[in-house]
Amino acid sequence: MNFIKKIREKSRGEKKILCLPETEDNRVIEAAQILVDEQLVKKVVLIGESDKIDIAEENIEIINFQNGPDFDKMVQKYYEKRKHKGITKADAREQLKDNLYYSAMLLDMNYVDAVVAGASHPTGDVLRAAIKGVGLKKNIETISSVFIMITDKKEFGYKGILGFADCAVVPDPDSQQLATIAESSAETFKNLLGVNPKVAFLSFSTKGSAKHEKVDNILKAIKLLDEKKVNFDYDGELQADAALLNAVAKKKAPESTIAGNANCLIFPSLEAGNIGYKLVQRFADAEAVGPIIQGLAKPYNDLSRGCSVDDIVNTACLALLNS
Repeated sequence: MNFIKKIREKSRGEKKILCLPETEDNRVIEAAQILVDEQLVKKVVLIGESDKIDIAEENIEIINFQNGPDFDKMVQKYYEKRKHKGITKADAREQLKDNLYYSAMLLDMNYVDAVVAGASHPTGDVLRAAIKGVGLKKNIETISSVFIMITDKKEFGYKGILGFADCAVVPDPDSQQLATIAESSAETFKNLLGVNPKVAFLSFSTKGSAKHEKVDNILKAIKLLDEKKVNFDYDGELQADAALLNAVAKKKAPESTIAGNANCLIFPSLEAGNIGYKLVQRFADAEAVGPIIQGLAKPYNDLSRGCSVDDIVNTACLALLNS
């Protein structure tokens, strides 16, 4: 689709270095080859043993903790990061032999510009490595995710493109977490699409049509954004049809500037978000790009274990553009 083509073209112009740590997965190897063949990256760094990885090596570097950048220096930095949690230097050395943690430190120490993992590891494992190695952005306390949903329904979102958050990380966000998810998603959406985000907090209620603690949670999140004076447009609580359809918005939320025009949807829970994006993906034949992990100091992106080779390539391009 046009969005994917644009993302790949932008990535080609960035000329950055990507790390793919899961070289035991053939999809990762195929994706690495495409990334270099199509010149979407300056270089791909694979973590593994060169004699076990069957790939053309032009613009591909294969390293591990034994033959990569100064491992002792890396261990020392990781130890300094984590010693407050009680780990010893020996613990740090052992942990960095794990490809996920090793790649996180490659990113933290600027050997690479982005990491993409998760093809063969659960999200929890990927995020733990990222948080411990890379850490969080300044003034951000919540890691979250957003999917870019690409549909042929041009009347929705921005020419059929919408952000869905959080669909992969935070199970039951409180008001502070909801506000942070909205803020991070708005930033990601604007960075990637170059358009102003119109953020809708989704609910089973629209503007007080129902009373419930889940609705109160959204209203508290709205208040937090009001107090912070963020620089994007948002509103809630809104039912999905009120957020997306002008005809419904005029009846349910006539004074809202977001209702009927939303392009970035904030779900009230991980349960709702995960179900929502998969329904749209399957029923509307939409392309779900992501999840794009938000809130980290540097881009360490997660994949679904059911990802395709194209998913890996596209997520890599998004990660590099967010670096």
